[in-house]
Amino acid sequence: MSVLSLRNVSRDHGAEPVLVHALREVTLNVDAGEFVAVMGPSGSGKSTLLTLAGGLDAPTGGEVLVEGTDLSTLDKAALSAVRRRSVGYVFQDLNLIPSLTASENVMLPRELDGVRARQARREAAIALREVGISEVADRFPDEMSGGQQQRVAIARALVGDRRLVLADEPTGALDSQSGEDIMRILRLRCDAGAACLMVTHESRHAAWADRVIFLRDGSVVDATGPRPGPESLLQEAR
Repeated sequence: MSVLSLRNVSRDHGAEPVLVHALREVTLNVDAGEFVAVMGPSGSGKSTLLTLAGGLDAPTGGEVLVEGTDLSTLDKAALSAVRRRSVGYVFQDLNLIPSLTASENVMLPRELDGVRARQARREAAIALREVGISEVADRFPDEMSGGQQQRVAIARALVGDRRLVLADEPTGALDSQSGEDIMRILRLRCDAGAACLMVTHESRHAAWADRVIFLRDGSVVDATGPRPGPESLLQEAR
């Protein structure tokens, strides 16, 4: 069974005569252990796809299923529980809480899910070590560099046993080497059994994925097979 399944999913904004079709009947399955990258020009629907996959928005048409559960059938509390327990989300604008330290930001979704503080702190320490920034655990976001904040956001998405990781340009604030390190971390998490859906504009980062989906004007226009090389990805993106 797919961890994530989108079935003929559409998302419209507004109404005639200014109706915008952000997504048009997109069907996509992401299995356990699979890393799927999404590419496309600005405005193609990439971020909309992620927000629907993570239950942060509802489709106008079609179904979004996470581990077999149709998100549209859940009330607000149940939907929040699915997002906390099953979905790790790396937001493009990071969404770190300024008044919490790095460790507390990473702990938060686990504590909200009822995990005791000591265990949540231990899991946060493991996640921060995994992304290579254990030294910032007690710092607040405004005491970190942009790259460190990005890594904290990724640690928060990976903490605990997240079955689905959604990443919106997860290397945006990182240098080339740090970006490759993060790709390696996401790849290893998928190899350990998680499903990952990542939006990126970098063909060298998409090359870490098993499949690459290309969006244009809200529709899937092309897809590559397993593990394409960077050069072929660049040609496809053009």
